[in-house]
Order: sequence, then C-alpha cells, then structure tokens
Amino acid sequence: MQRLAKILEGIDQVETLGDPGIDIVNLEADSRRVVPGSLFFALRGTTTDGHDYIGRAVLSGASAVVCEVMPENRSKNIVYIRVKDSCRALGLMASAFYGHPSRLIRLTGITGTNGKTTTATLLYRMFRQLGFRPGLISTINYFIYERKLDATHTTPDPVTLNRLLAEMVKEGCDYCFMEVSSHAIVQQRIAGLHFSGGIFTNISHDHLDYHGTYDEYIKAKKQFFDNLGKDSFALVNKDDRHSGFMVQNTRSIVRSYALKSKADFTAGIVEKLPEGMLLKINNKEVWTSFIGGFNAYNILAVYAAGIMLGAPEDDVLRIISSLAPVEGRFETIRSANDITAIVDYAHTPDALANVIETIIQILGSGRHLITVTGAGGDRDRDKRPVMARIAAEKSHKVIITSDNPRTEDPDKIISDMLEGVEESLRNHVLCITSRKEAIKTACMLARPGDIVLVAGKGHETYQEIMGVKHHFDDREVIRSVLSAITN
Repeated sequence: MQRLAKILEGIDQVETLGDPGIDIVNLEADSRRVVPGSLFFALRGTTTDGHDYIGRAVLSGASAVVCEVMPENRSKNIVYIRVKDSCRALGLMASAFYGHPSRLIRLTGITGTNGKTTTATLLYRMFRQLGFRPGLISTINYFIYERKLDATHTTPDPVTLNRLLAEMVKEGCDYCFMEVSSHAIVQQRIAGLHFSGGIFTNISHDHLDYHGTYDEYIKAKKQFFDNLGKDSFALVNKDDRHSGFMVQNTRSIVRSYALKSKADFTAGIVEKLPEGMLLKINNKEVWTSFIGGFNAYNILAVYAAGIMLGAPEDDVLRIISSLAPVEGRFETIRSANDITAIVDYAHTPDALANVIETIIQILGSGRHLITVTGAGGDRDRDKRPVMARIAAEKSHKVIITSDNPRTEDPDKIISDMLEGVEESLRNHVLCITSRKEAIKTACMLARPGDIVLVAGKGHETYQEIMGVKHHFDDREVIRSVLSAITN
C-alpha cells in the first residue's frame, strides 16, 4: 500500500480532481482485475481504449483513475488525475509504488532483433558463476536469483516488471539482465527504470506489423539508448550499420564490440567444429561450445558487458568456456542412427539465414539439410516470402508449415510464404499444414548424417490456433519421431 500523493511525485499532472492523500493498494490497467483501493490507468491500446472502462473500474472499487481525457460522468470520492500520456505515467508510478527498485540493483537491458535472449541468459548464468545473485527477465523465463517463473512477455508490463525487480531486491539480487523489446520501448513499459547499461545486438526485419515501417522500428530501438543516463554504458555491435545511429543522442558511456570492424572489444573465429568453436577475444583464445558467427557476436557481447560491469577478465573467459547454449536456441537432438535435429527460435529472415549458414558450415560433404519453417499469424506479413526464399535457396529440402497461426488461416500464411520461392526451386519444397506432420516428414526424409532444422518456435511449448493455445513442443515431437525411426 502506498499514499497516492507519494507515487504522484514527479508526475506531470495536467489536472487533478480530488484528494491525493488516499492510500492505494495496487495499480491496474485491466478493469476486470480492479479491487477496492485500486488505482486504475486508462490506457489507449491498439484495439481497445481504457477510457471506455473507467466506469467499470469505479464500480469495482477503484479509488483513483489516471486518464488522458476526464470522463464526463465522474463519481464522488474518486480521485481523477489527467496526464498527457497514461502509459508513461503507469511506468513512472509503478516504479514509485514499488520503491524504485531499479535504483537498488544494477539493471542491464539488451535490445535488438536477434540475440537478446541468448545474451541476457548467458550474462545471468555468468554472474551466478561469478558469485553474485543476479535476476533475469527474458522471453523464456524470469529468474529471481534461483527462483524460476514462467515468462508472459519478452518485456512484461510496468507493474509486473517493477514487482519482479522489487522481489529481486528483497531476495538480495545485485544484478538483473533484461530483454527490452521494441514494443516495450514504444509502449513506455520501461519508463521510470534506471539502467546501469544497455546492449544493442543488431537490427533486421521484424515487427513491421506493429511499427509500420522499418525506420519506425529502428527509431523505437534508439529511444532506449536516448534515455540512458550519463552514469550508464551503451554497448553496441559496431558491425551493424545502425549502431552509430543508436547512440547518436545518448548521454551514456559508449563502447563497441565487433568481429569485422575496429572496436573496443573484438573477436575472431579461429576454428570451427561441429561441437563448438575457438574464439580469440581481445587477443586471448577461449573455447566455447557454441557454433556460428551469430553466436560469436553473442559471446563477445557477454564478454564485453561482463568487463563493463566490473568482472575480472580471466574469470569472464573461464566462465565463457563453460557456458552451454540456451534452451531453444540452436538446440541439438541426435538420433541413434546419426540424424541431427536442430531446434531454433529463428523467426526473422536474418536469424533464419544465420542459422542455415552455420549449419551448412558443419554439414559435411554428401549430407543434406532439411528445413522446417513457418511464420506467425497476425504479424508482419512482409517477411513471410523472404523467409521461404532464404530456406529454399539454402536448403536441400524445405517443408513450409504452421507456426502460431493465431487467428489467421494457416494455409493462407503458407501461401504467402510460397510466393517468395522461385518456380525453379519449388520442386524441393513441400507444404504441410500440420506442424507435427511436417516435423515427422522431415525426420523420415533424413538419412544418416543429415540435419533437420526446425525453426520458428524454439523454446515455446504451445501452438496458438484461432486464439487458443494448445500444448506443442517441437523438441518432444522430434524425440518421439527419431526414437520411432531408430527402434
């Protein structure tokens, strides 16, 4: 419970009606979850407007309302606060309600199209091995030191976010590593947070269904670095052509990492093997069980961030050599008859191309790559034909299937993807709507030594069809099929 006047400190109020001396028991943006004593935030969403639910929130017991437009019919004894941006106010007030927990922990945000989950997770694991008590907020899981919670969003809503950080502080956590999505930046979910550092991985085609244009998507990422404080660091991938733009207006200390360019932290791949690669990081060699150029960038970002956060270099290198790949990210499953399946979250053209190119490097002569891929429904349609074209051009056999069709017809999504495949390549492309049957077919087509790539869902354990989530795990299906083949 907090005094309303206390959590309103520093909030730009256009108009306040009522006595802010009341106590608030919780913050809510969903009128269905309002309880007596709640502070309700009327947020404007893409499909609904919270202003339409102010009356319902008051009837459910809300003591105060934050809005951008004052309702015509106001109730007595209710405090109404009009602000310019309800979303931003929610972020700022959530931070105040929970005692500004991000000021009490060293919070590092990771943003970019690809590599966020791997980088955040490996930093969390590294700092645990360094003897600290870190927290993690990622696409796969949230960790309050050792306590694991299921993740609901890449970056949760401001109330959940600040509650998690407050629990980390209570648990004695000294660091937190957090994925920062472009949606979260634009929707002001991270407003009010103090970041000790920010990491930019890369930018490629994604989320244009939400941002509208590629430029707007890039600008969304840039906002994160614009808002970093002068006591924070910004670590950017200099090999990405957008890195300079990202930190153009930041007040933070800027450092860079790269495999190809001159940078503060550099790395090169000395040797590639199917079970890992030897890297030379800032002129020191280290063996890692990760493979692929994209993972070399992730490992280098982890190394550089570790150094920026004060970890001893020798300890960082030692721990890097012991780190294992993240769940659903280039996760390998091998059968008794030498068929290898790789499950990866790759759901953007760039990520899919990187994974396929890495597999080709380790494939070996006379062996084939069979790729199973799809695209999510109700999302960026422009990337669908691009992903199918990449898969068809680089794989020996491609099976286009369902991902999470959501409310779309899965066959229409597959048709959109097929448009990107040239006629000359369509003879080695199959379209199988059932993801289970697609995976089964790919495994049945594979011969000893071949690799089956199942891309798009990675760690996810569900498939969303017509708005309903059904249990589905690519890895479970693969293990079942490969076991049946070899028995």
